[in-house]
Amino acid sequence: MSHTPHELAADFPEYAEQLHELKAGNAHFQKLAEAYHALNRDIHRAETNVEPTSDDQMTDMRKRRMVLKDEINALLKSIA
Repeated sequence: MSHTPHELAADFPEYAEQLHELKAGNAHFQKLAEAYHALNRDIHRAETNVEPTSDDQMTDMRKRRMVLKDEINALLKSIA
């Protein structure tokens, strides 16, 4: 298992320009991105045992990250 954080720019390189535009001018996207990054940071800290967590908690956090990522992907596709 990789312990590399899932950064939006790395996950959506084809949308680099749209990511920048949305971060700068879309309040809803900003909230989604902030929530994604905070959750992503928590997952990374748990995976690297900086802040260990239970398997159930890890699964829950990963599911929530996927939901946020799906929403972000939908927004990116809607403006592309």
